[in-house]
Amino acid sequence: MAFFVAFTMFLVSGKMGIALATDPFSGCASAPSGGPQVNTALGCVPVEMGDFIGWLLPKMFGIVGGISFLLMVYGFIIIATSAGDPKKVQGGKETVTSAITGLLVSIFSLFILRLIAVNILHIPGIN
Repeated sequence: MAFFVAFTMFLVSGKMGIALATDPFSGCASAPSGGPQVNTALGCVPVEMGDFIGWLLPKMFGIVGGISFLLMVYGFIIIATSAGDPKKVQGGKETVTSAITGLLVSIFSLFILRLIAVNILHIPGIN
């Protein structure tokens, strides 16, 4: 959590300071729960943890999907340019397999978190 706070504060413009959503000149609309937001270079970032995670997760999954796509393309290029070399073909297959596995793990990570945190451990506050 300290990393996210430090990262968010790093992105805040030094001249403007912290602009909360209650500031009429901040340019931020209120968060879905009505909480304050910080105007950063990445846009308006919610201050409260639940809203922040709701803001961060779609961006993280987009980045993971993009990286997986690029790794799959790289693996296919390795296979296509291998000229029949078994070591290069095997390396390309492993790259594609690893990219697909990483994408599936990231997709199912929310389901795994819900299974462990909510259903097994009954941690309050996680819905």
